[in-house]
Amino acid sequence: MGGLRIHPLFAAVIGASLAATMPARPDAQQLPAPAVALPALTLPVVETAQVAQGRYLAVLGDCSGCHDRPGGQPYAGGVPLPTPFGTIYSANITPDRETGIGAWTAEDFWNAMHRGVRANGAKLYPAFPYPYFTHVTRPESDALYAYFRTVAPASYRPPANKLPFPLNIRFMVTFWNALNFKEDRAPTTGPSPGEHIVRGLGHCGACHTPKTLLGGDKADHALEGGKLDNWFAPALNSDARTGLGAWSEADVAEYLKTGRNARANGSASMADVITHSTSKMADTDLTGIAAYLKAQPNHAAAAATPAPDPKVMAIGEAIYVDECSACHAADGKAAPTYFPPLPGAAVTQSRDPTTVIRFILSGTQTVATDARPTPLSMPSYAWKLNDAQVAAVATYVRNSWGNAAPAVTASQVAGLRRKVAAKPVQKPSASI
Repeated sequence: MGGLRIHPLFAAVIGASLAATMPARPDAQQLPAPAVALPALTLPVVETAQVAQGRYLAVLGDCSGCHDRPGGQPYAGGVPLPTPFGTIYSANITPDRETGIGAWTAEDFWNAMHRGVRANGAKLYPAFPYPYFTHVTRPESDALYAYFRTVAPASYRPPANKLPFPLNIRFMVTFWNALNFKEDRAPTTGPSPGEHIVRGLGHCGACHTPKTLLGGDKADHALEGGKLDNWFAPALNSDARTGLGAWSEADVAEYLKTGRNARANGSASMADVITHSTSKMADTDLTGIAAYLKAQPNHAAAAATPAPDPKVMAIGEAIYVDECSACHAADGKAAPTYFPPLPGAAVTQSRDPTTVIRFILSGTQTVATDARPTPLSMPSYAWKLNDAQVAAVATYVRNSWGNAAPAVTASQVAGLRRKVAAKPVQKPSASI
């Protein structure tokens, strides 16, 4: 029988342990150090179940989308959030004690999420979507708090908000809350996890619900489409023309997961949501969201759409054939999952043409995801088409191939061109 063989590394560790426990002899010679140093043994950090839950809840809430500024540390804030009333900069939510939330308790965090109140008692501006986060449960809030305690602290103080007097006085939010905010006294996940995400952490209505003059949600028209930061977010309801009525639940889930489906491509503001949030969600949550959205009714009264001017349609068709048909095809059907088809598209037929106009003026790029990593681009035509031409081609795509939507005017194009600083049309010089 062979003798017991011991691996040299184990032998070295055992020998070192025995030497540490045996008394040294006075006449013993000092042994030389081993020629090869043993590697330091480190124990892996174990993430608790609560922290893991909080990490995923931060994905559902798209927290990094608002709190990760380019070039900054994760969750350090400083992202400018434009509003109709001025610019608000997102807060530092890392555990830095001086500039972040390191001195906050779980109760402080809950008050911010649930009531829109900071640790010092001051009101938070509703650019932080606490009217939605109030539906988050206390265990979910505590899990988020536990997760944010584990991120690297960042010593960074965001710039001061740029709000005019008296809106720069936080106490004024009290009056806004009285008109627009209702605290959820008993938040629960409810019968539909999709509903809980959409109405809570997902805060989908923050973009897709029309707003009052004061920026509050028109609650009677939830998810019927909203205008924000010079984009129009389409309706997320069962309307077959302007919403998701023609989409299957699988279509909705695929769009949220990959950024594309056979009906649409994700871009513009939605690209950030897909990148940081929906593409990382569990499939069960995506299907839950899809089922909930498709069940939402459309409360907007269907308005009759007058037929567009035939002359405008003829001009728009000529421009479309020259500039758009190479990608979108002469019949508008394009190449689904590569270039989005235009017939029946909700963005194309929305009552507000802002997004269609802006795509033409500024161009856009499809979001890249793990499932579809190659982005596709639409160029800007602001340098090439004047306001009347943009209006004509927009009117054409909104009223061709079975589409029906109000005509676009040159003044609408001019107004948006000024707001988004689109490059003006170059006029020929009068001299050589």
